[in-house]
Amino acid sequence: MHEKIGLFLLLGVSLSWLVSACQGRQQEVRKEVPLDSIVLSDPCILADRKTAMYYMTGTGGMLWKSKDLKLWEGPFHVAKTDSGSWMGPKPMIWAAELHPYKASIYYFATFTNQEVKIDTVQENVIERRASHVLVSDNPDGPYVPMKDSTYLPADKPTLDGTFWVDKDGKPYMVYCYEWLQALDGTIEKIELKPDLSGTIGEGKLLFRASESPWSREKDADGKDKPNKVTDGPYLFRTGTGRLGMIWTSWIYNVYTQGVAYSESGTLDGPWIQEKDPITPPNFGHGMLFQTLDGKWLMSVHSHKDVNGRYIRTPRLFEVDFSGDKLVVGKPYIP
Repeated sequence: MHEKIGLFLLLGVSLSWLVSACQGRQQEVRKEVPLDSIVLSDPCILADRKTAMYYMTGTGGMLWKSKDLKLWEGPFHVAKTDSGSWMGPKPMIWAAELHPYKASIYYFATFTNQEVKIDTVQENVIERRASHVLVSDNPDGPYVPMKDSTYLPADKPTLDGTFWVDKDGKPYMVYCYEWLQALDGTIEKIELKPDLSGTIGEGKLLFRASESPWSREKDADGKDKPNKVTDGPYLFRTGTGRLGMIWTSWIYNVYTQGVAYSESGTLDGPWIQEKDPITPPNFGHGMLFQTLDGKWLMSVHSHKDVNGRYIRTPRLFEVDFSGDKLVVGKPYIP
């Protein structure tokens, strides 16, 4: 009897220690960390006035939260996909963005099912990948599927979907048709249903990667040509009402962001590319947000090689687009 009591006491202590250790580990994982210590691609920041909090998403399907942009708590799992859908049980999640619209928060992201192959182009095997939208009642999530199981064609790899309400009052997704299949990557638009639960009609071309005057790569003969990659579109309107779009490509092996402006002031364009990049070298996939105290910033990520490992970290820049053009200023340190 004493042996059993001793065993129970030992088990109790062991279980208590285990629970305490797990709680401690959870607190350790979710401790507040500086922005520049977070490894994250494609950072997108939502400033939510109702909660007086900043919410940061990006690649990986995780969420970070902050009161001041300096220290961040997380990461939290917030994307709840349907394992029975085309995405499969464990999709890759890229470039998530949070967009408030009407009474909900919408989670625009790229999902990839690596188990499904849709094409092979120039020896590149293309996986099932598409931009898609999830929804939640609040910024903390969880973000769950809506009505339509697909938003974009199953036989086209699409990515980096973002959100815009055009002058016609209709909501749209703006996204990239990936260069792996398109060869010359594009940026396109598709109309969304009024509640964003699906799409209407087909996508429409806005512009191609090759229209960029600043992006560069070498062809098979070693000659210069425009880069084939389109990445990370994000829309804004200047103080004069001009519609602009930042987007990212490469100058040889340097990740670089440019800007284009619509002559018509609508998504239909035509889109005129600025001659020079909008940010310094090695920064890209940007978005714009206004801080809780009214300051406009650009969130981007930078690249660095650490012992052969490719690291991407969030960075902030001051911006001014109160005039006719977007002007990127100095780095912003929270």
